[in-house]
Amino acid sequence: MQKLALSDKILMAVEKPARYIGNELNIIKKDLSDVDIRIAMCFPDVYEIGMSHLGIQILYEMFNQRSDTYCERVYSPWPDLHKIMKDRDIPLFALESQDSLRNFDFLGITLQYEMCYTNVLQILDLSQIPIWAKDRTDNDPIVMGGGPCTYNPEPIADFFDFIYIGEGEISYDELLDLYKDMKNSNDYSRELFLRAISNIEGIYVPSLYDVTYNEDGTIKDFFPKVFNDNKDIDFICASGNVIRIPSKAREKVNRVVLTDFDNGPYPTKPIIPYIRATQDRVVLEIQRGCIRGCRFCQAGMIYRPNREKSVELLKKQALEMIEATGHEEISLCSLSSSDYSDLPELIDYLIEICKERYVNISLPSLRIDAFSLDVMSKVQDVKKSSLTFAPEAGSQRMRNVINKGLTKEDIINGSNMAFKGGWNKVKLYFMLGLPFEEEEDIKAIPELGNEIAANYYDILPKEERNGRCQITMSTSFFIPKPFTPLQWARMYPKEEYLRRAHLVKDTMNEQLNKKSLRYHYHEADVSVLEGVFARGDRKLSKAIYYAYEHGALFDAWSEFYDDNIWQEAFDKCDISLDFYAYRERSIDEILPWDFINVNISKKFLIREWENAKKGVVTPNCREQCSGCGAKIYKGGICVNRNKDNS
Repeated sequence: MQKLALSDKILMAVEKPARYIGNELNIIKKDLSDVDIRIAMCFPDVYEIGMSHLGIQILYEMFNQRSDTYCERVYSPWPDLHKIMKDRDIPLFALESQDSLRNFDFLGITLQYEMCYTNVLQILDLSQIPIWAKDRTDNDPIVMGGGPCTYNPEPIADFFDFIYIGEGEISYDELLDLYKDMKNSNDYSRELFLRAISNIEGIYVPSLYDVTYNEDGTIKDFFPKVFNDNKDIDFICASGNVIRIPSKAREKVNRVVLTDFDNGPYPTKPIIPYIRATQDRVVLEIQRGCIRGCRFCQAGMIYRPNREKSVELLKKQALEMIEATGHEEISLCSLSSSDYSDLPELIDYLIEICKERYVNISLPSLRIDAFSLDVMSKVQDVKKSSLTFAPEAGSQRMRNVINKGLTKEDIINGSNMAFKGGWNKVKLYFMLGLPFEEEEDIKAIPELGNEIAANYYDILPKEERNGRCQITMSTSFFIPKPFTPLQWARMYPKEEYLRRAHLVKDTMNEQLNKKSLRYHYHEADVSVLEGVFARGDRKLSKAIYYAYEHGALFDAWSEFYDDNIWQEAFDKCDISLDFYAYRERSIDEILPWDFINVNISKKFLIREWENAKKGVVTPNCREQCSGCGAKIYKGGICVNRNKDNS
């Protein structure tokens, strides 16, 4: 039996030891003597969260399809084990082999959420890999980052050897082939490899770029460094292949996109954890991208164009995953499930195979205006649960500002259909602190909830009601994200966010149906910090390092977040919240992420920013092309729009 990295005594002393022992159902095991490349894929949060992440599951499947590569997994140790590993000098290890991460060629860290940045440093620290990329040698693993936060990687750029911009299915094979060819040469070095991969689409190597600043702290210039007197190098590999190593990296790093969506790798035998994961279900990705164009939504922009997986492939994958896992629920994964073209056919098939297996069907990301009472009824036959909708704003004016594309009639009619279908619990998600928001817009949130509740009692006779209805309203605070039309907007101090949240609560308590209403809001100080990281530059890396060294860890968890540590870090590192969070950017300012080309044109984003100011609605991609620039990928909705409209 494989020896574990942690002793039985340590495992018995920590919470949920099953997080660290590996050997789950459906894991992949390989003979190390048969592989040339070892990759550890890391989700920088606790095991239960990381095991729910589809992106790492896809990469795990993709890397392990290569006969020369072995990909394993690692997650952030919980604070109890973190302390033990630090005190006893135990290096962090991968779950499959239980080997120290120092023995791997690559350590890949997915960056899903800005509040996990100190956990990134935890992973490096416990792995005994130098935290700063500049301090690593040829004997250290190459640290790579990917995920949505890489669309502004600058606050953490100094901790990574390279950053992957775009969808992982595209460029990794080329990169690994290059690494395998170069590493066996006597002339191999980390620096030469990093310079070589800067030629590959989607690869950003932070050490190959310099930044200069204006006196006011804004960026003056961002440019690639020049090496070898501006002359390329021909590197001769052990195989005899000649690799051209450029004298400088690209001016712009291009986002890479999977256009042939049906032929991408997908884990039809996902790993089954010993303990319940946050998303303890089969996850079926039905499409990528979104047609809607909400102006606050980064995912809706950076995953353009919208691409659908064929319904026949989805049927096949759904059945394979249900039979390979024994999960009791299957969830459709997309930004807007209602917009999937073949949703009725897919649902009919899932109902058929799920009924006999007692498997529940989850339909997240539904839009009220596209909601089908027929689909609701069919899913209800399997298992009924509360419904979740995201109007995002209470007033029509604000929904137009953010281009949500929903009218009040859509929301009321959709909730009425839900009530008639047998539901009495509805969750509504909103944002506070949106650009151009006024007090009337804030009060409109509980007023809308009250009207929905009133309709429940008006349209359903007493004998048909399933008890009292419950309308739960949740608000998060708006955070401007890169590559969105609202990326130039300002944020507010936490006191102002809390004032707005209290206004929602006070207005809710004035409503006639207040007993049917519930309200929750997000932490304000965490939102401000997330906004700082979302639009920050390289100067922030010192503050992140300071905060980690002084105890910041698991900042995404409210029980561990300590705002005092971050305020001290900003003071010590001369970081101004006024500069990074509370000011509106000029459209002429060089933004930290402007070196990335996502093929969503800045001209389009500026036009949408102006439309937001005017409250002008832009039609969705299926109705009309808005000229965003994603046509360059020659895939998805950009190709199929005319067919869809015929």
